[in-house]
Amino acid sequence: MDFALSDDQRALQQAAADFARAELAPHAAEWDATSHFPVDVIKRAGEAGFLAIYLDEAHGGLGLSRLDASLIFEQLAQGCVSTTAYLTIHNMASWMIARWGSEALRDAWLPSLISGERLASYCLTEPGAGSDAASLRTRAVRDGDDYVITGSKMFISGAGSTDVLVVMARTGAPDSGAGGISTFLVPADSAGIDYGKNEDKMGWKSQPTRLVSFDDVRVPAGHRLGEEGEGFKLAMKGLDGGRLNIASCSLGAAQHALELARDYLHERKQFGKTLASFQALQFKFADMATELVSARLMVRHAAWRLDRNDPQAPAHCAMAKRLATDIGFHVCNEALQLYGGYGYIKEYPLERLVRDTRVHQILEGTNEIMRLIASRRLFDDGVVEALQQ
Repeated sequence: MDFALSDDQRALQQAAADFARAELAPHAAEWDATSHFPVDVIKRAGEAGFLAIYLDEAHGGLGLSRLDASLIFEQLAQGCVSTTAYLTIHNMASWMIARWGSEALRDAWLPSLISGERLASYCLTEPGAGSDAASLRTRAVRDGDDYVITGSKMFISGAGSTDVLVVMARTGAPDSGAGGISTFLVPADSAGIDYGKNEDKMGWKSQPTRLVSFDDVRVPAGHRLGEEGEGFKLAMKGLDGGRLNIASCSLGAAQHALELARDYLHERKQFGKTLASFQALQFKFADMATELVSARLMVRHAAWRLDRNDPQAPAHCAMAKRLATDIGFHVCNEALQLYGGYGYIKEYPLERLVRDTRVHQILEGTNEIMRLIASRRLFDDGVVEALQQ
């Protein structure tokens, strides 16, 4: 069993790290302070290939694996967690269009999504349907060659500043559950769409988050992704990778926090000695590093399973997301504690890392839902035994 990264993977890491240092890190604090959505930098990310990481080459993407994507997102997040998190959402939405859109739809939208000329949002969550996504109430009613969409979506990243909405809406009866949902590509400037205020969030301030309302929004039937009634399945397949993406952002944030803490422990002196010379702090730092390495290994293992279409991959993605986002927040929070009062002021990046990673335990499925997904799989015959493989 070889855990070493290939030369190509190390090159991908380096390219992402270089982009993060040049384009993200110098501006992250300002974007956070001013709630600025850096569309120009996101477009340059597209020029570097980071908006189509796991889209196949036939559709203009890089055709990389989910493991490769995890390596890239971890490095980018060390520059700006919030902006990188949006990049992961755009990748997920574009991948869904490439995977399940018609040839005409792909030809019309993918080139501009890949380049960053157009940006995408993923619209699943509703005011009354968060963790219970299968209970969503936004309706899409067939009317001749079109569907007419009515309803609302909440907490939509990028909304109001993006060009494409990947929308899950109910095409079946109100009580049809997961089997009555379909997925649509909706141009963000369609008549009947209204955007709420940019939410004043605890973190993730470099990307807007808004309510999206649909009032008899008409879209061609050809804008449906996949078959009618397959939308929930498509949404969940998108989220398997999305969970690894956001887990990777947590790894990057924690890695950055760990490096900052190491440097501070060497520099700061108390009682005539550097903080790094105190055994209690050495042990704390060792635990932080150990937990981060364990989470990284689990994320990479889950990505490896997803790349191989392993039937147990969804459970592994859920477990990895739960572990990595909990540990990512914990490591950032512990690093802030090591900084003492300095960690709590905005002159230093630790408080921003804590704020940005906290939401990772909520989105792409709360960590409570991750436990539910994992436990449901684990009670199937032979699954616990298969964890050894």
